[in-house]
Amino acid sequence: MLDTAIREQLTQLFKDLDKKVELVVEPSQHEKAAELNEMLDAIAGCSDKISVVNGKDKSPQPKVSIWVDGNSSGVSFRGIPGGHEFSSLILGIANAAGIGKMPDEGLRSRIKRIKGPAKIRTYISLSCENCPDVVQALNQIAIIHPDLSHEMVDGGLAQEETDKLGIQGVPAVFIDDKMIHSGRSDLNELTRKLEENLGQTEAIGNNPQELNLGHFDVTVIGGGPAGVSSAIYSVRKGLKTAIVAKTIGGQVQQTGGIENMISVVFTEGPQLTANLLEHLKAYPVDIYEHRQVKHIKDLDDGTKQLSFDSGESMTCDTLIIATGAQWKQLGIPGEKEYTGRGVAYCPHCDGPYYKEKKVAVIGGGNSGVEAAIDLAGICSEVVLLEFQEELKADRVLIDKLKLLKNVSVVTEAKTSEVIGDGEKVVGLTYQDRATQSMHKLDLDGVFVQIGLSPNSAFVSDLLEINPYGEIVTDTKGRTSVPGIYAAGDVTTVPYKQIVISMGEGAKVALAAFEDRMRAQ
Repeated sequence: MLDTAIREQLTQLFKDLDKKVELVVEPSQHEKAAELNEMLDAIAGCSDKISVVNGKDKSPQPKVSIWVDGNSSGVSFRGIPGGHEFSSLILGIANAAGIGKMPDEGLRSRIKRIKGPAKIRTYISLSCENCPDVVQALNQIAIIHPDLSHEMVDGGLAQEETDKLGIQGVPAVFIDDKMIHSGRSDLNELTRKLEENLGQTEAIGNNPQELNLGHFDVTVIGGGPAGVSSAIYSVRKGLKTAIVAKTIGGQVQQTGGIENMISVVFTEGPQLTANLLEHLKAYPVDIYEHRQVKHIKDLDDGTKQLSFDSGESMTCDTLIIATGAQWKQLGIPGEKEYTGRGVAYCPHCDGPYYKEKKVAVIGGGNSGVEAAIDLAGICSEVVLLEFQEELKADRVLIDKLKLLKNVSVVTEAKTSEVIGDGEKVVGLTYQDRATQSMHKLDLDGVFVQIGLSPNSAFVSDLLEINPYGEIVTDTKGRTSVPGIYAAGDVTTVPYKQIVISMGEGAKVALAAFEDRMRAQ
């Protein structure tokens, strides 16, 4: 099942194992049970520290749990963790045995304060590119917290279960029969949602809410191309530098093929993210990942004080904001209520749930038209709604769209409400902007593809922000507050491109250093 290259990689990964790992397989009559056993035997063959043992509890689907030194890690997989989830299984084994990157002590303390016990389940599709991030984050939470467990469930092998729960999008995270999250996410957001749903205990020992991470010459907020570039250029100037980010890579992590990075003919988002992190770690930059800044205070002496959602804080002389952008939401009734139950943002991940069904795509730019083209090969009918008089996508995409017989286009359409029956989406209403008349579409799903929104809300009361939510900067990245700079997609700089963000990050770091030298 595993080719020679993968076997060699796993053998190298597991060579430092010093704990006994048991892959406990529950008895199952499912037709794919033998496939799981074959996969696990192949993995166990890569290390004498890993063994496959038989469990005692029957499972309707193939199931494996990870045990270390005779104790449950809290991590299990129900289904065949192949495709994108193979890495989740391998990382689960490694992390449970103490190998690989895990959250730092501050985040571990925060996770341990979540009230337990609780059994968490994540329903996934093996074709979903966002699911592994959620599965791997929740696996780490389960490994850290002794009273929390996490199970990945392949929705394709548990159809009756997913139908009963009304799941129409993945990843879908549940505690008991309550869905607490749907769609892409990261460790920081998932920790927060567990805190909201389960509560928190009092901290033991050092309270992380009182933890000061120290003072830095430069702090960069944001881990995308602009943020990493800013941090590297700052530390190369001999400045004590920290980078604070929800995730290193930012939106790049969700980017597929990249063919316009000059000197790099082709790469993909995950690979570029790995390269960014590798380059960042080559310098003495303090990296604080899985954090979100809640508040920034400009002190009287010009020092900037940052407070995080983790309860931690730090101060710095110079602050560079490079928080990028995120997918826009419609902000209409029904959208939030039916996210994961008919409202989706990733056609590639959730499209298979709408096979032979009717869906709408909101947005006539490149992402919207591409989504409509992709969904046309799965769905019985696709209706593309565009707010403007004409589609905004590239001509080559529009021409391709016009060839599809099961796609219709409605322009000058203002989507007003997503309609559901309490369990799932059943339609939407829109206004014809030309005639002001209202129309209703009966359908099974809505895919929102209306572009990106700058991540600037957390500084809206501190810095000048334009009507589009972008931080206003001058030609050197200076903002309206001395000592605070901004770079990349979160700013007024035109053309939101990776290569431009990298350049802007470097420019802003150099400008900040130049201003620092002149002030001395």
